[in-house]
Amino acid sequence: MQQIRRLVDVALRRKALILFCTLLGVSLGLAYYLTQPKIFQSTALLSYQQQRINPSEMSPDVVSRIQETVNTTTQIILSRSSLEKIIADLGLFKESENPPSVEAQVQALRQNINVQRSSRDDTFSISFSGRNPSQVALVTNSLAARFIEENLQYREERAQETSLYTQDELNMAKEMLDQLEAKMRDYKLAHFNEMPEQREGNLTRLNSLQEQYQGRQDSIQDLERTRVMLQEQINVRRQLLAENARLRQNQLQPQTPVTAQPETQQERLARLQTTLQQLLGRYTERHPEVKQIRREISSLEQSIEQNLGEAADSTASASQRQPSGGRQFDQELFDLQIQLKDIGLNIEELNKERVELKAAIEQYEQWIAAVPEREAEWSALTREYAELRRHYDELVSQNLQAQSSLNLERKQKGSQFRIEDSARVPEKPVSPVFVKIMALALLAGAGVGGVLAFGLNMLDTSLRSPADFENLFQQEVICSIPYLPLKRETRREHLWSIAGALFFVVYGAAIVAVIFYTWKQGHIIV
Repeated sequence: MQQIRRLVDVALRRKALILFCTLLGVSLGLAYYLTQPKIFQSTALLSYQQQRINPSEMSPDVVSRIQETVNTTTQIILSRSSLEKIIADLGLFKESENPPSVEAQVQALRQNINVQRSSRDDTFSISFSGRNPSQVALVTNSLAARFIEENLQYREERAQETSLYTQDELNMAKEMLDQLEAKMRDYKLAHFNEMPEQREGNLTRLNSLQEQYQGRQDSIQDLERTRVMLQEQINVRRQLLAENARLRQNQLQPQTPVTAQPETQQERLARLQTTLQQLLGRYTERHPEVKQIRREISSLEQSIEQNLGEAADSTASASQRQPSGGRQFDQELFDLQIQLKDIGLNIEELNKERVELKAAIEQYEQWIAAVPEREAEWSALTREYAELRRHYDELVSQNLQAQSSLNLERKQKGSQFRIEDSARVPEKPVSPVFVKIMALALLAGAGVGGVLAFGLNMLDTSLRSPADFENLFQQEVICSIPYLPLKRETRREHLWSIAGALFFVVYGAAIVAVIFYTWKQGHIIV
């Protein structure tokens, strides 16, 4: 509240400065308004009439055609030849002592013309701005009339051109379309499995084949591990049999030290299978090392099977001579050998299936790999076909409608524009606006005066109240003596007040008188 009082006190103390700046701003605004040329604007409203034969509601296609027609006709109206004809017919720029060049006249006229769509889809307005009100209305009506005339002429010419064009192009488009359709049919039959629409099915089938292939691979690996374990069990069993036989024969002989034995066939087979699994993790079946390891494994397996057959025969003959306990142990060894042979047969069958799956996978991969190339080729064919088909359909439709459209345009029963509201002589200028300019000048003057008043107050270092003294010196004021001016000071201040009031009254009256006089003379239009 105290701050507001201080602001009001500053405003009252500097009221003369604020009032002077306000009146100065008003006078400058009035001078600006009087020196600016008065611009008048006249507007004509036109509407789009659909065909009177079989009328229908506005559709998005019709709306787009209206916009296209308005834009095309606007370009024709704003062309150099059209504007030169309007200037010559209406005698524009003849009143000026030094008329500009024809190019400058056309440019000036074009800048003052404005064609604008309204909120409705079937109406638009034509506006023209200038200094002469009657001339502005005359030019606007002339533009509206030429807009309708040029639109009718343009529509008739376009109908004739469309009829001739569609008649000449239709047969050629049909022949090209037939040739392209035959080419597309032959191409699709030749590359059916590689077409883009088959890609999803091929991918699904490829994923299924890969899963089956991986399943066979996993099964083979499991069987290989099982065969290795069975082989180890057989070797352990044989070693036990041999050890038991040796102990029975040499019960009384001392044991000889165990020497290092060479690598058996089963141990080498296990080592080779382990190496094969490691190589398959890094290479494919076609790699030379993988093929070499598989040949060694196959040769070693055949050698082991022969040895197993001979050992089985010898074990069977020996089992006849052994007691019942030995016969049970030999039977278990025989069962292990039978399981080993079954696993070998299963591995061989799985390898055959894996080879077949690999061939099928490669075939599907080739089909899928060819899809981008076929897709690009097919896209080129279909893109050309779609454009040609669309062009052909348009030609057929235009060929059927060309003659009827031409007859409608010639009889002026087709779609056209109509003047709904002709241009009138404007009574008020659109620029400058007196009330707006004076209001802005008043606010600007008052604002500048206020800024100057508060700026001078900030530069003033005098103490005007006990509170200012206390804030400055940090001392409490016990009492204060009011300012007692002398008689001559009072008289001088009174004279300055009268002079200032008289000055502001005269200044304000002069502004009001000028406004009233110029308004009577017609220079100010509110």
